[in-house]
Amino acid sequence: METNEVAKKELKLGGLPWWQAIVAIVLCAIPMYWGIQSSSMAGTLCSCFALAVVFNEFGERLPIWNNYIGGGLLMAFFGVAILKYFGMIPEEAITNINSFVSEDANFLEFFIVILIVGSVLALDRDILLRSFGGYIPAILGGLVAASILGVVTGLIFGVSPADSIIKYVLPIMGGGNGAGAVPLSNIYETVTGDAAANYYGFAIIILTIANIFSIIGSALLNTVGQKYPALTGDKKTLLRKGGSITRDDTKIKTTTEDMMGALLLAFACFAVGRIMNKKLLPTIAGAAIHQYAYLIIFVVILAATGMIPANVRAGAKRLQSFMSGGMGIIIMVGMGADFDIAELFSAMTPGNVLMAMMIVIGAIIGAGGVGYLVGFYPVDSALTAGLCMANRGGNGDLACLGAADRMDLIAYAQLSSRLGGGIVLIIASFIFSFWL
Repeated sequence: METNEVAKKELKLGGLPWWQAIVAIVLCAIPMYWGIQSSSMAGTLCSCFALAVVFNEFGERLPIWNNYIGGGLLMAFFGVAILKYFGMIPEEAITNINSFVSEDANFLEFFIVILIVGSVLALDRDILLRSFGGYIPAILGGLVAASILGVVTGLIFGVSPADSIIKYVLPIMGGGNGAGAVPLSNIYETVTGDAAANYYGFAIIILTIANIFSIIGSALLNTVGQKYPALTGDKKTLLRKGGSITRDDTKIKTTTEDMMGALLLAFACFAVGRIMNKKLLPTIAGAAIHQYAYLIIFVVILAATGMIPANVRAGAKRLQSFMSGGMGIIIMVGMGADFDIAELFSAMTPGNVLMAMMIVIGAIIGAGGVGYLVGFYPVDSALTAGLCMANRGGNGDLACLGAADRMDLIAYAQLSSRLGGGIVLIIASFIFSFWL
């Protein structure tokens, strides 16, 4: 029976019989390579699926890669990035994909909003609040350990402790590019009078190297969790010994109306984050607070009050499951299309590589260790409070969570990139003032 099931699985590609899937992929690819694909959402998704299904299936079936490196999601990311580098994807298709996923249409933002709302509302209220209560110490633990290993490694290569912190640790642990490296560059220019581009040019290269190590580290953490189940939970929460993790309302049969209510709620939460970020409280202690941080706080408040009906919570969870499972590979294709792999190759000097690697390792050790002390599973704490601080922000969060097979932890990952990144900006303001 098991042999027959495996055989049936091998004859399917993207859920379709293999021959139907191949025909569909070829048909989707023809307009892209013939230069007649539209730039609409339908046309762009047509191109994305032509790439996504192939790389996803390959990554899920390739030995070693599927179990230890990151599976189909990570293969979609690297596969598209490599094809782009060698000019094997038409430039027009790359432009359309970038425009849809992360630029004009910004499907990535919609994806993140649905994941945050669904993952938070699906958790038990008490466990959710206890988890967030211990999360800041876990972030700080990762930051301290990353700084220590960064400084020690820097001394080996003749880099002063100040330069190790300013040029390596802060850009890597700053919460990504837009919320980290860019504002760090602006702070640098304000304090020193030197051009922001002089700081940013090196910061983004180091951050890019660290992002790759963060993705690889995420896949390895997933392997650790598989080999040692006591070190991780159900991939939905951080808290150990928390009792029932998922709400009972996830067992409710949802209707289209329930999902419509969940969608309206998600957009309302997004609107609150936007209002707070743009008008009411854009900065705290001089640090810009991202709209996702306010979105998360508002969703947590809604979940804590218990005022959201069970059917809407179930609808939000169902939407979140569809987005993370069905549309996750599209997001990875978009990130691959936006990634310049040549930028990574140009910075692969032994010193830079080892510095970035040790800082990422420090983030894992510090966030995992402190996370364990405050009652978290070390694997999940190291992933979210550590690696999701050390990657390139929103895109990096999804790549890390995808590689670790833990998309349900998106709310914690976004806290790292946004609130954690804000903490780093505040620290950087003082460091730049005293050390430069």
